[in-house]
Amino acid sequence: MSVTIEQSRLARITARGSDLWRYRELIRNLVMSSLKSRYKNSALGFVWSLLNPLGMMLVFTIVFGFLMPDVRVEKYPLFVLTGLLPWNFFSASINAGLYSVVGSSNLVKKVYFPREVLPIASVLSQLINFLLAFAVLFVALIVFQASFSPWLWTLPFVILIQTVFSTGVVLILSTLNVFYRDTAMITEVVMLAWFFLTPVVYSVALLPETIQVMGVALPLQRLVYIFNPVASLIAIYRDLLYWGYRTDVDFFIRTALTALAVFAFGYWFFLRYSERFGEEL
Repeated sequence: MSVTIEQSRLARITARGSDLWRYRELIRNLVMSSLKSRYKNSALGFVWSLLNPLGMMLVFTIVFGFLMPDVRVEKYPLFVLTGLLPWNFFSASINAGLYSVVGSSNLVKKVYFPREVLPIASVLSQLINFLLAFAVLFVALIVFQASFSPWLWTLPFVILIQTVFSTGVVLILSTLNVFYRDTAMITEVVMLAWFFLTPVVYSVALLPETIQVMGVALPLQRLVYIFNPVASLIAIYRDLLYWGYRTDVDFFIRTALTALAVFAFGYWFFLRYSERFGEEL
């Protein structure tokens, strides 16, 4: 019996994968529509994808680089930018994906298509903005004479891992937001806390190596990476783009497996409840 159930689940997942491929044109159209609406009636258009990280880098450099000298790091603007761009990609994916299903309620109730198309398209549109912003980063790498890692060719794989992880989180949150609209308010608070708990504008080396909790010494710096996949991703980006060396293979593999696990759970969670979206919306 258990074998039959597993075969049924596998067949269902395979069928959904085939559906996604058949609806790839819809995904492309949704991505293009999102990008057009983002820059509609904007004088600078996609140039904002370049100016936004530059502006945020300037603000954090002034606040943390000059007003708080204890946080100062060598080539601090570059340090901030290599953490800020991946964080912005993740944060923008969450903000857009959270409303991807709820915001398309008319489409969901009237037309059949794989519902996961909506959150996937929202993440892909933010991926394009992320890749555009990389132009700023590479200019900064040249200006600050960064040490380019010989493993820079692995960067596309890191971006893929982050895209997979972000999509998994968005699949979960977009599902919850259909049934519980409080999800949006809770997510705002969680994302704010998540930002400060992630070494985006500060180095994890500034944290104590261990902390005492109820008489037990806990490795704080390691726990930051173990319990925060975004921190692990940013560490890999910085290894390649800031420090100029290769991330440990085991660290890279653990981060990739975590991303795949989150995506697998998110996809399962989304499929389990997607059939009820129409009646809830």
